[in-house]
Amino acid sequence: MKTTLMIIALAFGMVSFASAQQRAGNRQGGGRMQANSEERVKQLDDKLKLSEEQKVKAQIVYTEAIELQKKMREEMMAGGGDRQAMMEKMQKMNADVDSKINAFLTDEQKKAYKAWQDQVNYNIKKMMEERLYLN
Repeated sequence: MKTTLMIIALAFGMVSFASAQQRAGNRQGGGRMQANSEERVKQLDDKLKLSEEQKVKAQIVYTEAIELQKKMREEMMAGGGDRQAMMEKMQKMNADVDSKINAFLTDEQKKAYKAWQDQVNYNIKKMMEERLYLN
């Protein structure tokens, strides 16, 4: 169960988690952790200083990924798929997003992107551990 929750959190919040953390102090109640494609591009630009061409490419990648996530969630909510299969699809989609993003980054940006992703993953893992500890 712990692994399942961590994978789901990674799938739905990997890129948007950093933004959600920054906004957490300003939220009243639940709020949303999912970022839209514009917010994701802004986060990426803030971290990596993208060129205009890179911003356009990132916008396309994130828009496609968000649409695919939405479709997968709808299928899951409708009972049309099993949790394990969805987690595998989400992991593949996240790997595809990372691959597509890395394809247009410079070597320096790739290093910064990897470091940022490692930090996001660490934060998610820490958050999940805290939630499990509190429950």
